[in-house]
Amino acid sequence: MQKKWWHDKVAYQIYPKSFMDTNGDGIGDLRGVISKLDYLKWLGIDVIWLSPVYQSPFVDQGYDISDYYKISEVFGTMEDFDELLAETKKRNMYLVMDLVINHCSDQHQWFQNALADPYGEYADYFYFRKGKNGGPPNNLRSNFGGSAWEPVPGTDLYYLHLFAKEQPDLNWTNPTVVQELYTMVNWWLEKGISGFRIDAIINIKKDTNFPDYPADGEDGLASAAQMLRSVNGVGTYLEDLKHQTFEKYDAFTVGEVFDMKPDELAEFIGENGHFSTMFDFSQHVLTYGKHGWYDAEPVTVEQWKKAVFQAHREADPIGFYSTIIENHDEPRGCSTYLPEYAQNSLGAKLLGTVSILRRGLPFLYQGQEIGMTNCQRNSIEEYDDISTRDQYSLALSQGLSPEDALARCARYSRDNARTPMQWNGGSNAGFTTATPWLAPNPNYPQLNLDVQMEDPDSVLHYYQKLVALRKSPDYCKTFVYGSFQPVFEKEKDVIAYLRQDEKQCILVAANLRKDAVSLELPSETAQVLLSNLPASDSGKIICLQSCQAVVLKLK
Repeated sequence: MQKKWWHDKVAYQIYPKSFMDTNGDGIGDLRGVISKLDYLKWLGIDVIWLSPVYQSPFVDQGYDISDYYKISEVFGTMEDFDELLAETKKRNMYLVMDLVINHCSDQHQWFQNALADPYGEYADYFYFRKGKNGGPPNNLRSNFGGSAWEPVPGTDLYYLHLFAKEQPDLNWTNPTVVQELYTMVNWWLEKGISGFRIDAIINIKKDTNFPDYPADGEDGLASAAQMLRSVNGVGTYLEDLKHQTFEKYDAFTVGEVFDMKPDELAEFIGENGHFSTMFDFSQHVLTYGKHGWYDAEPVTVEQWKKAVFQAHREADPIGFYSTIIENHDEPRGCSTYLPEYAQNSLGAKLLGTVSILRRGLPFLYQGQEIGMTNCQRNSIEEYDDISTRDQYSLALSQGLSPEDALARCARYSRDNARTPMQWNGGSNAGFTTATPWLAPNPNYPQLNLDVQMEDPDSVLHYYQKLVALRKSPDYCKTFVYGSFQPVFEKEKDVIAYLRQDEKQCILVAANLRKDAVSLELPSETAQVLLSNLPASDSGKIICLQSCQAVVLKLK
């Protein structure tokens, strides 16, 4: 594998709206990010992924962009952004932006121009189509519920939106649109950012005949995924995007890719793939039910283990995945992948150990390093997420009580990860002096960064040691380029693997049973590199207590 500058890095996602508010308006801002750079450096972070800070009406929390060249005033100014970029560089850190180019906001000037002249030049920046039989052009369902088509006022036309109706899809068959997007991408790269996380990118390829698909719900509609799986050729778009933009700047790119065809992985993340890497969502898809997530069952340890191991079998011969246990679109990992009896500090340390030492580029999400958890709300009005409201309504329509529907939201809503960062036990978790845009998790007086900073046995200090171990000169090469080999697979609720190269072999093992388990090692232990409970550094038998994770260098 050709070595790249980003291979040995550790990344951290910041959701700016919930990270740190410095101007007292209840919303996080860029100056708040600047104020925490030294903390992130202490934690061992190299790459910061900044969720969207562009101008937006925030129908979908910034993923509806109305001007790609402006910073939203709720986050600050372009001068603030430039200062943030300069300060990251001073600390030898890298800043990665979110790139949202499947769709824009209906407030973007392009779409406003299209509405003003639905048969003119700008209408072709989007998918404006005539209706059929008195209804939409076809039966595609939006990812947020309802038809993916919205009427164009005063006409018999509809426009396509695979997400919210305020997020019209951009027409990638129009070379003018594509060139506009390339110019914008290069503008940001010229500014000095190090790359992009690329949002919902596989959606850019459509069947522009827009046929009907077999209905997969009682609403008579078909999921957009059916169309994505039926079309070919998205790689042509992605290769041109890479050559016209990213490649020129040696930029790091990580794709958010769902519904990829099984044989396309090498095209996406191989030696000359479309992207540097892409997120491993194999465990996240376990949180899907038949109709979204409201009807999903809890994830078991064995399901999680099998998903992780299968992801490595598929990806490791080809390239690098980016490994995560949570992000802004997912519930908190501690509340999702751990049994109830393991949803504590030991479990949080275990989850981090298994995730960060896998083969691939580790991404932490803000608050993960202190073990932040899901948040129970009292009513749907306390949520500020379009997807959660859709799933709540769907649950009610299927006969669930309001209490049961809320319980499903507490398990899988995206807002679980969007509650304010818990900095301290003071007012609003130290996030803001005002009323926060989203109420903090009520557990913040006990679970916060200040408390954990003072406790050497905390989740926070464990994460700092974990990141330092992965990056240490003695072990970095093994953790970055070494093989990943699952072991003890038949041991129920035990997840273990070897990281190995020509110089050394390291065992990562975690026990999620209620009771202890003894494992016979392939060779004697030479050294305990890290453990969340006391562990022996000799012999071929190791006894793991419930919720224990160990990292052992073997002889």
